[in-house]
Amino acid sequence: MTRQFSLAHLTVLGCSPPEMTYIAARAGYDFVSFRPIYMGLPGEPNYELAKNKEMLRQTKAALSETGVKLLDIELARIYDGVDPKSYLPAMEVAAELGGRHVLSSIWTNDRNYYIERFIELCELAKPFGLTVELEFVPIASVSNLAGTLDVLRTAKQENAGLMIDIHHFHRSGDKAEDLDEVPREWFRYLHLCDAPAEIPTSKEEMTKILREARLYVGEGGIDIASIVNRIPEIPYSIELPHAKRAKELGFEEHARRCLQTAKDYLDAHPRT
Repeated sequence: MTRQFSLAHLTVLGCSPPEMTYIAARAGYDFVSFRPIYMGLPGEPNYELAKNKEMLRQTKAALSETGVKLLDIELARIYDGVDPKSYLPAMEVAAELGGRHVLSSIWTNDRNYYIERFIELCELAKPFGLTVELEFVPIASVSNLAGTLDVLRTAKQENAGLMIDIHHFHRSGDKAEDLDEVPREWFRYLHLCDAPAEIPTSKEEMTKILREARLYVGEGGIDIASIVNRIPEIPYSIELPHAKRAKELGFEEHARRCLQTAKDYLDAHPRT
């Protein structure tokens, strides 16, 4: 099977979906991963395609012209007071653009509440033919593999799965061999990047690295091969924000280097 790669929006967050699609095509990616759910974070651009019909039209044209496909959309967060129905417009857009998955993560500590909301999210995604991939984030409420598997096993949704982010997996202190216990069908794509081996002790430092200072694959201290090679061959979405490099190199060159270093690393660490 040929390896497939997606350009994740956080890697080139300064680019709108159509612009990012052309960059992905020129750099040699198979897919793009959009952020059409606006989270209102400081300095984050608003790419709500459901509300911006002109941008949606341009995005559709870009996908059609380049042959690049939409892998997933993000981020359907579960938090206190969330109404999962608010994600319906973004799901509709994802389905219209041929997307496959919706990424979710959990930011509330009330277990009963977040499992109920997660089930609702999966049920809303079903008619669109979308799966919901749950990602654990070290600064979120569900912050490790065990917590994520608890949600998936309790929710029992056939269109739910597990999305491993290499940075988050390393930061959570999880062990690669624990991935052997995960049903293979729960893996649909993963987030690829690298980071320093040393795990930050402060949430601020952790947040800074995960949002704007991740490293090219093979450049940091994470044993990426030990994680990736325990997961089936699925698309690799490169989520590798690095503010300084993007500024110095430009988004396109940064995206190109993200892809080349990932390919070089995976070639040097073949599956056994």
